[in-house]
Amino acid sequence: MIRSVSLLAASVMLVAGAPVLAKGCLRGAAAGAVGGHFVGKGHAIMGAAAGCAVAHHHYAKQAKRMRAR
Repeated sequence: MIRSVSLLAASVMLVAGAPVLAKGCLRGAAAGAVGGHFVGKGHAIMGAAAGCAVAHHHYAKQAKRMRAR
């Protein structure tokens, strides 16, 4: 069950992500996957999904600030 939910979340994040901010998503996903791997078995996918979401949010805020200047 958890595996299917995490795969669904990962696929939704990949589809919903803007191509311009993909670099942030990949960086966050890599960091989240490593962190999840050290937490325990099966948490790497969930960590990657969460890392992608956090990095995407961070880079979207940063891009919004840059446009405001």
